[in-house]
Amino acid sequence: MTLNNKRFPIPESLDNLPEDIREVILGVQEKAGFVPNVFLMLARRPAEFRAFFAYHDALMERESDTLSKAEKEMIVVATSARNHCLYCVVAHGALLRIYSKNPLVADQVAINHRTAPISERHRVMLDFAFHLALEQGEMNDQWEARLAEVGFTTEDMWDIGAIAAFFGMSNRMVNLTGTPPNEEFYLMGRVPRQ
Repeated sequence: MTLNNKRFPIPESLDNLPEDIREVILGVQEKAGFVPNVFLMLARRPAEFRAFFAYHDALMERESDTLSKAEKEMIVVATSARNHCLYCVVAHGALLRIYSKNPLVADQVAINHRTAPISERHRVMLDFAFHLALEQGEMNDQWEARLAEVGFTTEDMWDIGAIAAFFGMSNRMVNLTGTPPNEEFYLMGRVPRQ
């Protein structure tokens, strides 16, 4: 798989990047053992790289009232599958498998969360994410009551909507640039780490 294409070439070397971006990429490489292709794709525009990852981290790393890291990744996987974004389904599917300690859930949620063996809480969460992100729906009293009934707070509701919206943008950028998922993501959370 190649990441470079004639329309949107990535920087030829990490040495050509601003120091702060190079440090972020090298830190991710040290932790993961590889550089996720989305980092290289976004590095071609440093200001957008910084903005993207600042918002990503604000959403995905923030301690939520009750929304777990696995639930956040479940939102990404389900909505990204509907947006036909292979990169995000594969990369965030790996994180979902790791956080949930379930090697099957990412594939099941990506195909159809309504038939996947998940809780009613998760089904309502994903229905709401689809309502907002895919059906251009609005928040209303009925959704608030339905989400509260399965244990989500108002702040969780914001997070569900913000994650679905943010990754809708991410899905479209990855599809615009033809960014392939790293091969390493496919096995993460499926086979024991060496």
